Amino acid sequence: MKYIKYFFILILVISVSSCKKFLDTKPTDFLAPETYYSTEDQLNNALMGVYDPLGWETMYGNNLFANLTICTDESFWNRAAQTTGTQVNVFDYSNIDVANLWAACYTGIERANMLIANVKKPQMDEAKRENILGQAMFLRGYYYFLLATNFGGVPLKTVPQPSVSNPVYINVPRSSIKDLYTQILSDMTEAEGKLNTITVNGNPGYISKTACQGILARVNLNMAGFPLNETARFAEALSWAKKVEASGEQTLNTAYNSSLTNSAYSQIFINQMRDEYNIKESIWEVEFYGNRISDAFVESGRLGNTIGLAFSPSVDSPDSLGYSYGFANTTRRHYLRYDNADQRRDWAIAPFRYNNTAPYARVNWTASTIYNRNVGKWRRSFEKLTPKNKNYTPTNFPLLRYSDVLLMIAEAENEVNGPTTTAYNALNQVRRRAYGVSLAAASPTADAPAAMGKDNFRTFIQEERSRELCYEGLRKYDLIRWGIYVARMNEIGNEMANDPTNTAFKWGGLGGQSVSEKNVLLPIPSTEMSVNKAITAKDQNPGW
Repeated sequence: MKYIKYFFILILVISVSSCKKFLDTKPTDFLAPETYYSTEDQLNNALMGVYDPLGWETMYGNNLFANLTICTDESFWNRAAQTTGTQVNVFDYSNIDVANLWAACYTGIERANMLIANVKKPQMDEAKRENILGQAMFLRGYYYFLLATNFGGVPLKTVPQPSVSNPVYINVPRSSIKDLYTQILSDMTEAEGKLNTITVNGNPGYISKTACQGILARVNLNMAGFPLNETARFAEALSWAKKVEASGEQTLNTAYNSSLTNSAYSQIFINQMRDEYNIKESIWEVEFYGNRISDAFVESGRLGNTIGLAFSPSVDSPDSLGYSYGFANTTRRHYLRYDNADQRRDWAIAPFRYNNTAPYARVNWTASTIYNRNVGKWRRSFEKLTPKNKNYTPTNFPLLRYSDVLLMIAEAENEVNGPTTTAYNALNQVRRRAYGVSLAAASPTADAPAAMGKDNFRTFIQEERSRELCYEGLRKYDLIRWGIYVARMNEIGNEMANDPTNTAFKWGGLGGQSVSEKNVLLPIPSTEMSVNKAITAKDQNPGW
């Protein structure tokens, strides 16, 4: 059972410039800050409000693992009729997915700003206050990180906005990407010293010290790549990632329930489907809860539903399986990244489909049906909460796993010192788990090729991150920071369109073929530009 339940809370103040279009009446349940934030409980309720946008469909409830990020060299949108939209990279600055991501981030930022400004009000234990403050500061930094990686420079707001109608608070120009990252680093670095350990928290729904350290490593890796290309940041990324390793709190999961699966890798995602925490492997997750049927909660997401094993029987979906649209299929290139002994392949990429008529038998795919295969990481058959909602699941979304930290160590160490023993050890831990062998012993089957040079090691890491972390919302941003996004997407699009083995999904290449230089950033949404007069056409991202 989830320990954090994002519930309906009273929204204290909603005052982000992009939200003006949504608020055509004055809220009747408004509470001024001077009458709130008076108790520890009120601070904790406000903190839940800061977390809350992460779970919206416009963010990790769907948008940030499906619509905005699913079209990469790993997967394509499995709908021939989808010829426009972010899913196939054919859209403009009026797109609703783009606008909703922007608005959700600024909602989180404003709620964080309100909490930070008022956190000193109640009398309470100072350690608890500092932990609340640390979480709010980290989350503000994280929302800005999402904005930076998706939009580049954006308006920077670090104090509560008193009005949603006063032009002083609406008309805020874009800050530079450099200034934005300076704020992100400041928020997260200060937060790191205030946060509880993950052991104290007891679950990965709350931000912990190691979660903050791991995301700081990710932030610094992004700064080391496009567009800033501050290569000195590789050393900072390495330092933060090694702090996670040195904490002793995180380890790779190596156990599995043999009655459910045959690999430790698949057990990670089965645990997520079954609402079971593993704080050693899974460092930070976005919490979801409920089925919208037998309870009053609407804090469920769509993981396993929009991307998952397609299952759409003519009658209501049986609870043994769970309805899924199967919107995402693997690319051939991604499938071929794995060899036959890699246990991750047939879990991440489903090797079978379900028959949509009773008795709903499995039908195995053949060697000639690679493009038919759905994303298989999150399988609704493992959900324990019944009845299962047709369109929503209570499955948490993983934002940071320990394997990601180890791969960041390997990548950053290679950039700083070359492919050292440290880099190989971190990489090979991930690979040994993937092949089901001991993490402590060398394995000729699992271990990466020895004596690679720096460039070859870098290429190997780029492929390994895909093998390990596919479909977790990271690939697009990795390709962008490595400076290979446009070329890789064009390759994939043309490959799918011209692959002689691809007889049924040639239209799947549209998303890759549609990518140009403008797609390394999303456009500033029309909803923002219509109300923020400090951002004009000349301030729009290139190409939009």
